Formats: sequence, C-alpha cells, structure tokens
Amino acid sequence: MNQIRLSKQCIAEFLATFILVFCGTGAIVINDETGGTISHLGIAMTFGLVVMCLIYVFGHISGAHMNPAVSIAFVLTRQLPKKMLLPYVGSQLLGALSASIFLKGMFPANELLGATIPRGAVMQSFYLEIILTFFLMLTVLHLLQKESKKLDFIGVVVGAVVGLEAMFAGPISGASMNPARSFGPAVVSGEWNTLWVYLSAPVIGASLAVPTAHFFHKIGFSEKINHNKRLLKEEVLK
Repeated sequence: MNQIRLSKQCIAEFLATFILVFCGTGAIVINDETGGTISHLGIAMTFGLVVMCLIYVFGHISGAHMNPAVSIAFVLTRQLPKKMLLPYVGSQLLGALSASIFLKGMFPANELLGATIPRGAVMQSFYLEIILTFFLMLTVLHLLQKESKKLDFIGVVVGAVVGLEAMFAGPISGASMNPARSFGPAVVSGEWNTLWVYLSAPVIGASLAVPTAHFFHKIGFSEKINHNKRLLKEEVLK
C-alpha cells in the first residue's frame, strides 16, 4: 500500500510539474512566436493561475510541490519524509524535461524555450532568486499554520505570490523560484551557462524560510506541521 501511495504521489508530481512548465514556459514561447501578443503581464498571470489550479488538483495527492526547493524545505520541516525526497525531485525534473521536449517538438524554431537567463549581472539574479523563493516558501509555511479549514485558500494565495513575483522580477531573473522549471528548458535548449543560479538560489531561499517560519511560529510549530501532515495522509488514503 505504501508503494502504491508513493507511486501515485510521484505521478502527481510528474504531471503537475509537466503542466506547470508546459503552460508557463509555453506562454513565453507563444509570446515569442506571435510577436508579444501574450505580454509580460500575461506570462506572469499564466504562471500564477496554473500554480493555483494545480494546487487544487494535486494538492490532496502529493502536496503539489512541483518544485525541488519546496520539497527540500518540507523535508527540513519534517512534513515530507527524507526517503520521499529523491522520488519527488526526480518526478519533478522528469516532468519539466518532458514538457520542454514537447514544446521543442511543437516549436522547433524557438531556441530558448522559456529558459531563465539573467538580464544583467548574474549575482543580481542569484540574490533575487533567493529572496523570491524565500518569500514564496515563507508564505506556504505561514498558511500551513492556520486552521485546516483556512487551507481552502492556499492555492489562491500561493498562485498570487507566484504571479506577483513573476510580474516584477521576471524581466531581471526570469522569476524561476523553481529548479525544475529552469532545468527542463535549459537541458532541451542547451542554455546551461547560468543554470547553477536557478538550481542553487531557490534551494537556499526556501531553506532559509524554514527557520524564519519557526521563529514566528515557535509555539506549536511542529505540532501544527504534524497535524497538517496527518491531514494530508488521511486525504491520500481515502
């Protein structure tokens, strides 16, 4: 039963990350192909809305991480067992890679496929990605401190944060906040030079959010995290 449950969770992470990268970077590709008809605002909204929808579709199955940095942070909070980290991250990377391969097949002339590339100084984007992911993960962890009935709004809030950060930071760093989102397009397009920024900075930012959330929610932090973990397990077992 545990193996079957893990398989369902990994498939959910694969599909969620596939859809995220396909829709999000697909919006960038189509914007390039059509002379900017979607616009920067439209791209930011696409990322935010698809994240919101995916949380509601897959959240009760796997937690809808769609992001290795998020999964690592959940391991640090003990909400995700360590043994599940590699299967989760592997599923996310494979989902992102598959989405980029599909996009390349449909738009073979597009060179970047929505790859995240720093505009300006590399370290500027590095620090920006740390801050963006820190705020995103802090938001998620804060929402998990609320009563279970308040979790109904988690998709809306997290999607809004993703859209907001993509809106203002996208023109500089690409507002990745997600190693998987950057990994897929980088591998398929061959744009590897600055991939390290998007593999490392989000992990640092998400990891820093864990002790910060603990600082603000010292009383009952572990208990509430464990409570929400139990709720998630109960939903998966249904």
